[in-house]
Amino acid sequence: MLFPAVIVWMLSPLPHAARLSSQFFHLIEFAGVALGALGGAMVVRRDHLYRYDFIGILGLGLISGVGGGIARDILLGDGPPLALLNPIYLALSIGGAGLALFFSKNVGKHLLTLMHIIDAAGLGLFTIAGATRAQNYGLGFLPCLLLGVTTAVGGGSLRDVFTGRTPQIFQEGELYALVSAAAAAVFLIAQKLGVPISTSASIASFTGFILRLAAVHFGWRTKAVDEIS
Repeated sequence: MLFPAVIVWMLSPLPHAARLSSQFFHLIEFAGVALGALGGAMVVRRDHLYRYDFIGILGLGLISGVGGGIARDILLGDGPPLALLNPIYLALSIGGAGLALFFSKNVGKHLLTLMHIIDAAGLGLFTIAGATRAQNYGLGFLPCLLLGVTTAVGGGSLRDVFTGRTPQIFQEGELYALVSAAAAAVFLIAQKLGVPISTSASIASFTGFILRLAAVHFGWRTKAVDEIS
């Protein structure tokens, strides 16, 4: 009886009074966009299959930075996406992608560590930005969690599609979408428990950051279904 009760509690409406301040939301979202674009462009720089010019690096970095947020806003269906209304989004995304041009294509140990840190920070920030925006629309627990994950993984998935690959999150490999889902769940459960929303957002984004780094460090990976059955 306990498990069904927990599920019902989690799927019940979230507190309508909880709302992240506009300033804090934009701080989270802007930081996520810049880091996402930088991280995405650095991934493209390491690509040994194709030889991208600077337009390719900037374009794919731009997609990595704003793709998830645009997908989220389209699903919410309330006017044009924020990234197209506020020029700061595109400026930060292009600027973040531009920084990748100054990094070497050959990644050493220190640069690889930096990439993991950027990736983990972007994951946590994007997840909370997506979940809080969904919450501001009065959506329930599960839709908020899904839109948090969509915001976090959407940019990278679109980048993979534009480079002719199956999105990495759908294949066996390092934990990414699961980490995002865990961070979103921490945020939403904290909201249900009455934790102030700014505190919930900070704790949850840090949780995503730490879990992602731990997954990389300890080699936590998902397995193909054929290997499990």
